[in-house]
Amino acid sequence: MEPLFVYGTLRHLPLLEEVIGATLPAAQRQEAMIHGYQARWAEGQAFPLLVREAGATAAGLLLTGLDAMDMARLNFYEGGFGYHLAPVEVETGHGTIAAQVWFPDADLWHPGAVFDLADWQAKWGEINVAAAAEMMTFFGQRSPEEIARIYPMIHARAASRMAAMRAGVSRDPALPGSGFSRADVTEQAVARPYVDFFAVEEHHLRFRRFDGLQSPVVKRAVFVASDAAILLPYDAARDRVLVIEQFRAGPWARGDHAPWPLEPVAGRVDPGETPEEAAHREAVEEAGLVLHRLERVSGNYPSPGSTSEYFHIFVGLCDLPDRIEGTGGVASEDEDIRSHVLPWAQFQDLLDRDVLTVGPLILAGHWLARHRERLRGAARFP
Repeated sequence: MEPLFVYGTLRHLPLLEEVIGATLPAAQRQEAMIHGYQARWAEGQAFPLLVREAGATAAGLLLTGLDAMDMARLNFYEGGFGYHLAPVEVETGHGTIAAQVWFPDADLWHPGAVFDLADWQAKWGEINVAAAAEMMTFFGQRSPEEIARIYPMIHARAASRMAAMRAGVSRDPALPGSGFSRADVTEQAVARPYVDFFAVEEHHLRFRRFDGLQSPVVKRAVFVASDAAILLPYDAARDRVLVIEQFRAGPWARGDHAPWPLEPVAGRVDPGETPEEAAHREAVEEAGLVLHRLERVSGNYPSPGSTSEYFHIFVGLCDLPDRIEGTGGVASEDEDIRSHVLPWAQFQDLLDRDVLTVGPLILAGHWLARHRERLRGAARFP
């Protein structure tokens, strides 16, 4: 096989080895560079592209000794994102060598700032390796184009897993319980019988029982989603909240006669984004609101027996003047959202009469009832 020059994320050895599915010996990789080109971030993306640029030099790795399976796996990983292999000449410590490199298809991505591998590793390294681990399970089963279509959710699921691993390193000593951890679970196998925007995983595992013995191997099916930021906007000066209304498939599938529930503002926490940043973004996208500040309500699993989804719930302090109600949503996601501003007394009545049906809205509402006087006392009245 002709040598392969990689200039971007595949310079990160854990990612490269996840993609090829094997350890790459040091003898098969060496530092190299390509003259007349620059590696630049693709705008709005977590990867770079190689662009022709006079006087520039792009650093990378020259990979040799790759076999047909290695290249097939690499082409699967790169193929759906609009990249193609082309011949180049690269400089190494042993002279000029002919190689192949992935170039982006014309006009597909727009170049941004100069790519910095260390910056990418710090922000994206762990997430992208975790995403590649899921992605490569579909090698030989799905086309690269299919994987590229669902990759944003693969990426989001990976970011959620990394967030859980970072957050769960230490357990609050005030929490009662056994103190069991992931070390008390042995995974036997994982299958994904359904993967699209969401995924269903079947985990075959054993876990430590409270009597000290190991359980038999059990199968547990999990609906796998990403972290979500959930927001109840509140105007403390005017004593109003904003809720939204949109068609929801969950109530529809259950047979609800009115599958347009009242909800808080909510959305996925995108990879590389904090829950707080996601809450601010969703406030703009779904309701046209600019938040003054956030009050954290809770971080929680809505249904830990069946889903990996994790909620970051906030109350957002903002202005809700008259005539702010309207429609919103992201057109590319087929969102059709109407907002409603409710006086606190009306909202509290809905809470008390148990006519609201969306759990995070109810939880945020009861939190707000408890903290409302504090927020009102610090408000600036119009």
